[in-house]
Amino acid sequence: MAQKPSIPKGTRDFGPEEMIKRTYIFDTIKNVFHTYGFLPLETPAMENLSTLLGKYGDEGDKLLFKILNSGDFFKGVDAADLNEEKRNLLATKICEKGLRYDLTVPFARYVVQHQSEIAFPFRRYQIQPVWRADRPQKGRYREFYQCDVDIIGSRSLVNEVELIEIVSEVFRKLGIRITLKMNNRKILYGIAETIGHADKMIDITVAIDKLEKIGLEAVEEELSTKGISEESIAALRPILSLSGSYSEKLAALREIIGGSETGVKGIEEMETIFALTEKIGTDLDIDLDLSLARGLNYYTGAIFEVKARDFAIGSICGGGRYDDLTGIFGMPNVSGVGISFGADRIYDVMCGLNLFPTDSGMTARALFLNLGGEELTASLIELKKLRSMGIPCEIYPDNAKMKKQMEYANRRAIPYVIIIGSDERASGQVSLKNMVSGEQKTIPTDALPEYLAVRE
Repeated sequence: MAQKPSIPKGTRDFGPEEMIKRTYIFDTIKNVFHTYGFLPLETPAMENLSTLLGKYGDEGDKLLFKILNSGDFFKGVDAADLNEEKRNLLATKICEKGLRYDLTVPFARYVVQHQSEIAFPFRRYQIQPVWRADRPQKGRYREFYQCDVDIIGSRSLVNEVELIEIVSEVFRKLGIRITLKMNNRKILYGIAETIGHADKMIDITVAIDKLEKIGLEAVEEELSTKGISEESIAALRPILSLSGSYSEKLAALREIIGGSETGVKGIEEMETIFALTEKIGTDLDIDLDLSLARGLNYYTGAIFEVKARDFAIGSICGGGRYDDLTGIFGMPNVSGVGISFGADRIYDVMCGLNLFPTDSGMTARALFLNLGGEELTASLIELKKLRSMGIPCEIYPDNAKMKKQMEYANRRAIPYVIIIGSDERASGQVSLKNMVSGEQKTIPTDALPEYLAVRE
């Protein structure tokens, strides 16, 4: 019995209809990136495991897809390596490579390797798939596309403002109403320092980042298991409950964490970003969310997260400032900031809200019927003319029954059918049938481009 075909959990096939919609998303995002002066980049699907490990925190490392060494991958492994205590060490021996978890770490690796060729600050965009060994669920996949844009080699907060503008422009063009949530890792450090647990900042940020998902009580429970005292948890509670505008929250924070130099620096950075954003004008709904932590270890400053306002799904865009990611690869003190658009979740949102244009311009505008003989030749000549004008069209390859060819046009959602029979050929005309209305008329061949033009 033949094996039933299948694909791995957490992955998806995309047929032509889906790909037309996805291409619309990619093209929209890419055009905005180009407008802001960013340059394209691609990196390999797999990286050396040493490049990836230790960059995403313990939870992130567990989600890395590791690739077995080719050939005898057990070469150099002895019986002692098979012990449960040495399982992690074993993994590094039999797997030297892994699928990339995100596009930021490979980007940092690229910058270090090619630093002599790059003009800093370097503005790059990258649209490629990433892989995470996560539990598949609604809006969460094991293979998904990220659309990243980063500026590296500058500490200016103007870059953060530019990213906010990009977020606003992309989602305006896609028609998605959003809320932009922001925070600052320096503020989070200031909070941890103020409550007496600066040494446990990572544990605190990992826990509070789950606030929206699991609630305050569960977060406090997790903090308790990480050795955070009851007094510290009690001190944290009112901070996470702060309400009002971002300016009101920042003012309240100054009173609470004003004794932390790092925390105050984070407050000042956010004040600058918000002030510049207000001066140039924005329609964005921006919220200072003090529970937002972005669980990646490399973030050091402002952090971003975007939520769709009209569709229940996780974040559809996120990012932040990283001050020394390249330092891991031997190029210290090169600051960068970037954001990543989650194309797959954006696709789900747009499908759910029916936001895709009805005419994407990617389906053939017309199908020429194949009547064989000299009529076929005449059709091919007119087909070539239309294609040279940039009008997408096709011809049915076989001289089949007209009913079958018409059914094909319907199934492909091709809006027009063009018929060149002996009478049309003799008179220099074509029969044009509108497949939506059913109307059929005879027109001069020279008039075809006008009829087939896409109406806005």
